[in-house]
Amino acid sequence: MAVKIFIRRRIPKGEDSKKLFELIKELRRRATGRPGYISGESLVSVDDPSCLLVVSTWRHMDDWKAWENDPERMEIQKKIDEIIGAETVYEGYHYYEEKTQATLRGYKGWEGG
Repeated sequence: MAVKIFIRRRIPKGEDSKKLFELIKELRRRATGRPGYISGESLVSVDDPSCLLVVSTWRHMDDWKAWENDPERMEIQKKIDEIIGAETVYEGYHYYEEKTQATLRGYKGWEGG
């Protein structure tokens, strides 16, 4: 089942965001070759331009976890966290699937057993 990873960061006041965006683009560039990577997009809050959100879509949570724990990614992530002065926040979500139980009751020919 596909998952979306919401990655939240805040740019501190007075910090040059150019280097930060270069590192974020580098992470995406490297992620594109990883098994299970589907897509990614970077968003800036309309209400607060210092708030950044990256939405990364993966085939399975295991695919994301493999990338999240990759030493290459962790090295770049460390640089990002140094720039923002905090740890990046990650949240994983999957699509809601309502569990329904199929039934044949009421259909002609249903024997009930």
